[in-house]
Amino acid sequence: MHWLALAVCFSVAVSLWLRQAAAWRLDLGQIVLWNYAAAGISCLLLLHPRLDARALGSLPWGIVLALGVVLPGLFLIMGRAVQTAGIVRADTAQRLSLLLSLLAAFTWFGQRVDAWQLVGLALGLPAMLALLARPARTPARAAPGLGSALWLCAVWVGYALVDVLLKLVALRGGDFGTTLQTSFVLAFACMAVAQAWRMARGARADARSLGAGVVLGLLNFANIDCYIRAHIELHANPAVVFAGMNLGVVALSALLGMLWLREPTSRINRAGLLLAGLAIAALARVA
Repeated sequence: MHWLALAVCFSVAVSLWLRQAAAWRLDLGQIVLWNYAAAGISCLLLLHPRLDARALGSLPWGIVLALGVVLPGLFLIMGRAVQTAGIVRADTAQRLSLLLSLLAAFTWFGQRVDAWQLVGLALGLPAMLALLARPARTPARAAPGLGSALWLCAVWVGYALVDVLLKLVALRGGDFGTTLQTSFVLAFACMAVAQAWRMARGARADARSLGAGVVLGLLNFANIDCYIRAHIELHANPAVVFAGMNLGVVALSALLGMLWLREPTSRINRAGLLLAGLAIAALARVA
């Protein structure tokens, strides 16, 4: 479970860094671009992927191409969802993608149902909703329109798709470095084309965004690497990894929000933390 715990911590760090970058009014597109440059270099130095013709020829190119497009696209989709529907709804859509991931675990990946899994999931889903509930003192936001709903739907499906794709990468065992490296290169290429188009329309390069992107890339690489290793370690229990990751991120984010950022919380939020702790304990018994 230690890889899963590390993946949760790095995922929360990625979210906190993105929020800080937004507070600094940095260029999200440039941050995402340099994020994949840093992630690719980290992968090259730490995982030593094989990049010869034989290794590249045996790659699952469908997975590689999907990750190369979906990974950078999700950063931008999430940004649009936050702008149009608000961060609470966007976060909720992201975490409720767990439902689709679990569906894949029990149907596609042949996850066998265990009593403790059922207990963990039965506690985990209401815990997540309770943790994501908006405190009563926070002003309500108008219901999202059609455009906002489409962005939220894209977040919901997109994060589940990434979960499934990374599980498929993990099925390659210790040879996942080449797949990951190639995906990072393709993601960087996609973002480079998008940024070149923006530059042609008058956008300017920003050194601060470059620096923030490098930090994000280091955190992002660590998050994905640990998440894949968690799937390898718990290869027979993909539902535990899917649920533990999503629930752990929501619980840790809520805890940091309460204790560090002094965000207002309700009794429902605090009850959600208790349920989340019980759910994680139940899932840990399975692992």
